[in-house]
Amino acid sequence: MTHSTSREQIEVDGARLSCLASGDPQARPLLLLHGTFWSRVWQPVLPALGETARCLALDLPGFGASGGELDVEHATVPALADTVLAAADALGLEEFDLAGHDIGGGIAQHVAATSGRVRKLVLMNSVMFDSWPVPAVERFRDPQMRAATTVEDLLTARATSTRGSVARGLSEEELADYLSPWHDPARVRSWTAMAAAADPKYTLELVPALQEAALPTRLVWGRDDDFQKIGFARRYVEQIPNSDLVEVEGKHIPTEDSPDAVAAAITTHLAD
Repeated sequence: MTHSTSREQIEVDGARLSCLASGDPQARPLLLLHGTFWSRVWQPVLPALGETARCLALDLPGFGASGGELDVEHATVPALADTVLAAADALGLEEFDLAGHDIGGGIAQHVAATSGRVRKLVLMNSVMFDSWPVPAVERFRDPQMRAATTVEDLLTARATSTRGSVARGLSEEELADYLSPWHDPARVRSWTAMAAAADPKYTLELVPALQEAALPTRLVWGRDDDFQKIGFARRYVEQIPNSDLVEVEGKHIPTEDSPDAVAAAITTHLAD
């Protein structure tokens, strides 16, 4: 049986946050995090993952279908890790499996290394070590750049980035769906805040704790990613105990290029 997806709402720190949900509510929970995109990146694999897990793909404040707005102070990896743990509390999750994509993978590493609440970890084309931020993100450290960025500016930039993140050609409808949140100025400000807060120190300083925790971790990687190079994934499995790597066809969003392979890699990892 393939599970459909639905939206669930929770209240976190005064903001109404949204999760894209799939699977039996009684199944073991899998919390999925996004980075510079939103929960849409997980949509192609949620029905398959929902066959064995209670999947909850969270939209961070000011992203996707969530309310609220991020400023730079609350958009750092440690601050967003606190937000994710508060969301887990609101969802009634004590211990859970955790998956992260892009900067969401940096947040996932922080939660896994510091909270004691993560059973198994999945990192998909994730930031790690000093792999980030890429230049298109780093330029938003400039407050004047952030202040001058309009809805139209970000939509144009995100369209280019989204097309460059998928090996196959996205349809106009798919691209419009990916871009839909950024027609809202508050979400534009949230995105530029996340970009401004991007700093490799957060993932570099986690390495000793990740090595000590040695959580069962699977890296699932679109091998032709231009943004997060697969060499970093190979370095991770060399340096972090109890981790392995599954390479799939595709680029930065491999759920769009190889959904079956991504879902299989995650499902087999999370199985006992």
